[in-house]
Amino acid sequence: MEEGTKLEYNSVRNCKMKGKGGFRASSFIYGFVGLDNIGFVANMVSMVLYLSFKMHFDLSGSANTVTNLLGSTYLLSIIGGFISDTYLNRFNTIIIFGTAEILAWALMTIQARYSFLQPKANSLEGGIAVLFYVSVCLLALGTGGVRGALPALGADQFDENNSKGAVGKYFNWLLLSSVSGSAIGVTIIVWISTNKGWWMGFLISFATTFLGFIIFIFGKPFYQLQLPAQTPPLTRILQVIVAAIRNRKLQLPDNPEQLYEKDSDSSDPKIAHTNQFRCLDKAAVVPKSVEITEWRVCTVSKVEEVKIVTRMLPIIGSTIIMNTCLAQLQTFSVQQGYRMNRHFGSFEVPAPSVPVIPLLFMCILIPIYDLLFVPFARKITNHPSGITQLQRVGVGLVLSIISMGIAALVEIKRKNQSLKNPLQPIHVFWLSFQYAIFGIADMFTLVGMLEFFYKEAPIGMRSLSTSFTWISLSFGYFLSSAFVDIINSVTKRVSSSKKGWLDGQDLDQNNLQLFYWFLAILSCLNFINYIYWACWYKYKSDDHQTSANDIVLPKSASVSRVPFLKVDHENDVTLQGLEDHKN
Repeated sequence: MEEGTKLEYNSVRNCKMKGKGGFRASSFIYGFVGLDNIGFVANMVSMVLYLSFKMHFDLSGSANTVTNLLGSTYLLSIIGGFISDTYLNRFNTIIIFGTAEILAWALMTIQARYSFLQPKANSLEGGIAVLFYVSVCLLALGTGGVRGALPALGADQFDENNSKGAVGKYFNWLLLSSVSGSAIGVTIIVWISTNKGWWMGFLISFATTFLGFIIFIFGKPFYQLQLPAQTPPLTRILQVIVAAIRNRKLQLPDNPEQLYEKDSDSSDPKIAHTNQFRCLDKAAVVPKSVEITEWRVCTVSKVEEVKIVTRMLPIIGSTIIMNTCLAQLQTFSVQQGYRMNRHFGSFEVPAPSVPVIPLLFMCILIPIYDLLFVPFARKITNHPSGITQLQRVGVGLVLSIISMGIAALVEIKRKNQSLKNPLQPIHVFWLSFQYAIFGIADMFTLVGMLEFFYKEAPIGMRSLSTSFTWISLSFGYFLSSAFVDIINSVTKRVSSSKKGWLDGQDLDQNNLQLFYWFLAILSCLNFINYIYWACWYKYKSDDHQTSANDIVLPKSASVSRVPFLKVDHENDVTLQGLEDHKN
């Protein structure tokens, strides 16, 4: 092949391969996500009771342990995202971390099955403590790593340039798969755990997760698998920062076109220059009489990648408080339900099954949103997803404020009735209001964030970027634990009873409603902060980045002279004989 027509292998690694990708490939991912969430979500909502009754944690201790576990799970997603962007492809990353998740369920099943592996009273120590913490750490690492790579793998199956809105539709149906599996888990598995034995619930979780991975592996022949970036994402970011510091005394040119950029036939996608964070532009200024190296001069596109990530940071920070509110629905609200009338006729609903209410709402609303609202809104806004991703997140933040206000009012009613007549508590259905509204909020916010971080991210950082969604969840759970400890400590000092708002195991003697009001007020302030950053954010234009699918040939070249490319009548570029070329 002549040098002028030779294309780098990495230039075409994102090309749509014939017979691969699309909704057929993503269907295997939907099946895996549904089966995986059957066990994970079910045990996360009931874990607070397992820790209280089997591991003998107190009220705040069990709540903080669950939020810390969830926080660690989502924080560790960044490891999965980083590895899949840097060293392994997304498929192999998921297999490795999935193995750790399956092993964790096996260890938890063994400990819950045998009483001699459980603590006596408040004495979680020795080998029992080691087994417990090893299993939960493996669960956090495995589940987090899978979530760091999985959303981006599914989105890779679609070419957004040729099918507008396909990525948004994928994330909507990914969430539907997740909540459908979760709804099954918080009803069937939770009932089995609380009535037949916790070990049986963990065993079923092990089985469903294992089956999910088998289905996921069967889909490999249909997946479009991208190669990791040649330069690790964090290295690219550091190169820009180091180059900007080294060139800090240089003057920026009046015309941004004078900044350094490689030729158009480079394998790296091009991103147009923006005027935000001009200090970083100095990384693209070429000093006189200096050899151009990656740590001394960076391309405009590489600088813009760092700008994109920097612009994302305030958005991440503005969604943390909402996820702190979410943590309460998985801890304190479950404990509320345990002290309420849970009978529907002769059937008693397990307290941890109460979250099925928002899940059922979401199962109904997600198809309505995707099939009816998005096409209708698209005609008005001309946006492929109906509304922008940040508008969708904003709607979720408003609904989360309303949910926390309702949660406080319901707790006041529950507490007053319980103190008045403990034998006739209010019905658990009262919790459905806060759960339902927050479920709708989660539908807007979670998908909006996943789509936002995937679409806005540079191509080589998409797994790492989508893991920012889980980082926001992580910080929200950690902040919940911090709020519980801080508020307990402060209120213990100022109250006449010398007792904190959330001390002990008796909700009737606590002030959980005040904690809910505190979160509602804090969420209002956070929403104002979010509005500022959402208006400030500059979206990456659709034509700012040259897609990896858009391969530019020199004028002297022709497609017929490039044997590993074939163009069909739809103008889709597919790979043919790629392995021969690579070899």
